[in-house]
Amino acid sequence: AATELLRLYEERGVARTEARGTLGADPLGHEARTGVEADLAPAVRWAQRCDAEYPGLRAIVVDGLPYHEAGGSAGEELGLALATGVAYLRALTAAGMSVEAACGQLEFRYAATADQFLTIAKLRAARRLWARVAEASGAPAAGAQRQHAVTSPVMMTRRDPWVNMLRTTLATLGAGVGGADSVTVLPFDHALGLPDAFARRIARNTSTILMEESHLARVIDPAGGSWYVERLTDELAAAAWAFFQETEREGGLPAALRSGTVAERLAATWAARSAKLARRKEPITGVSEFPMPGERPVEREPAPDAYAGAPGGLPRVRRDEAFEALRARSDAHLAETGSRPKVFVAALGPAAAHTARVSFAVNLFGAGGIEAVHDPVSVDADTAAGALTASGASVAVLCSSDALYAEQAEQVAGALKSAGAVQVFLAGRPGEYAGVDAHVFAGCDAVAVLTSVLDRMGVA
Repeated sequence: AATELLRLYEERGVARTEARGTLGADPLGHEARTGVEADLAPAVRWAQRCDAEYPGLRAIVVDGLPYHEAGGSAGEELGLALATGVAYLRALTAAGMSVEAACGQLEFRYAATADQFLTIAKLRAARRLWARVAEASGAPAAGAQRQHAVTSPVMMTRRDPWVNMLRTTLATLGAGVGGADSVTVLPFDHALGLPDAFARRIARNTSTILMEESHLARVIDPAGGSWYVERLTDELAAAAWAFFQETEREGGLPAALRSGTVAERLAATWAARSAKLARRKEPITGVSEFPMPGERPVEREPAPDAYAGAPGGLPRVRRDEAFEALRARSDAHLAETGSRPKVFVAALGPAAAHTARVSFAVNLFGAGGIEAVHDPVSVDADTAAGALTASGASVAVLCSSDALYAEQAEQVAGALKSAGAVQVFLAGRPGEYAGVDAHVFAGCDAVAVLTSVLDRMGVA
């Protein structure tokens, strides 16, 4: 590809001094994604050629996305990008290039997420860290970092994908304020396959609108001086430097990749984050919060996977993967039976007493693709059994105030069980009520609850 690009420059009469761009060589990033041991020699040769013949071209990309996509934190992404940059710096200077020339051949690529303040701080910390490396290498004047931000694939959802437009807008805003030199905005349907023309147009226009209407490019470091951003930048830089030093003690990034240290560290981070996602401590709009089980799915042609045949490498994760698996079970059940799995919402008392917990329960079960049947508006011990039978559900959830639970929960739960309910939940703080099998509440493990409910219903 690099050869063809240079040929195209020659064919179109672009002077070598006017050529601009990045060739994108990243052997260590390729190793991280595929498990195939990297050979740095070709990248070094391209860097030497660009340095000698194409002063506006950079040959090598230091890509933090493989580590971000494997579930790493912002600090780990920065630390591993720093270790990658140092590995390339060593290879280039060993081949005879000066530190200044070697630094000039590197472009750094980072993920931009919908947490705009974290994105801002990450890019600011990245520049500080690389300036420190350049200074320690004896070339403080070469410490400027060219940054390319890519909106995070991890945050993109397959359900209610229209929300992805909001996520990428926030990510692009954070990247612009953070000082990225260029930003790639992924189309909102990126997680579904090949984007359509509308998705591509929205992606192209996102950064343009932010630049032309919000004037992000007119102010240098607009977040500078903010106590919160400065503190977050300091904390990220410290965490990244500590992880970078750990990686160096392993013998550098190549050794840390091959020993499995990087994979283990990122897996532990993702496991901790997955627990927060499962408990909805990190909500995902349209997926774990405010889902629409009856939405018409957006369909796209499958996109080719460049790493499908890779023998190993780091995994690629998504925030929505646990909930997506639940929704896929619901979809399969719908295709097989003509209806989604259902839960009967047994609301007790007046609307003022039960509305908040009804909304909570509908939201929770909807995240697993379970249709909530709330009809009639409220039930009591005399009407609950008939309402459950009419709903067609085998699982029920009681919703009301604590005071009404004390008065009616046991009687209504008993009526539901007598009508054939295999499981009765109560929405609210755990308590002792005969006939109630389990409780659902803010902070409960939603994935575990929904998985058990689908298992109990026999949904494959």
